[in-house]
Amino acid sequence: MTVVLGLTGSIGMGKSTVAKMFADEGVPVFDADEVVHRLQGPEGELVAAIEACFPGTTDADGVNRSALAERVLAEPQALQNLEGLVHPAVARERRAFLQAHADAPLVVLDIPLLFEKSGASAVDRIAVVSAPAEVQCRRVLARPGMTPGKFASILALQMPDEEKRRRADYIIPTGGSLEETRQAVRRIVAGLGGDADS
Repeated sequence: MTVVLGLTGSIGMGKSTVAKMFADEGVPVFDADEVVHRLQGPEGELVAAIEACFPGTTDADGVNRSALAERVLAEPQALQNLEGLVHPAVARERRAFLQAHADAPLVVLDIPLLFEKSGASAVDRIAVVSAPAEVQCRRVLARPGMTPGKFASILALQMPDEEKRRRADYIIPTGGSLEETRQAVRRIVAGLGGDADS
């Protein structure tokens, strides 16, 4: 039986790096963000619906993510409308992924808002990627177009790191060296990969 590990973590914690480490260990990884980018990219299946709901937020390259974020971040109802379009499409892709990898001992679902959007019930175990707040802040503010105000708005929509850590089965530290993080990933793979039949 496949063990489904939910991988999550707040913005700037290094989750994408950790997801790649799982993939490097041969574990199939479902990247929810990557799926959203594809669905909202050129010819993406969600582009027309998003344009209809949020006129002026798409172009030949698909969804203009910055324009869309500006439209929905400060407006809860708009964000809810967007999620009503995106979440069902991502769920379909996730089901297809799990079906395709039904024989794997371990799979990873990389889901940024795992706790916030009640995804925890869909996984067997949860790993939270975490770094000290000052490291997180430095990473996020180094991103193009990021401002302290935008960072604060994003954090306000996310469960605090301390609470995520409390709910996690595993905590993967990313504030130190890459090798320390990789060893943490390998310990989880060794434990869960061997536990798949239990």
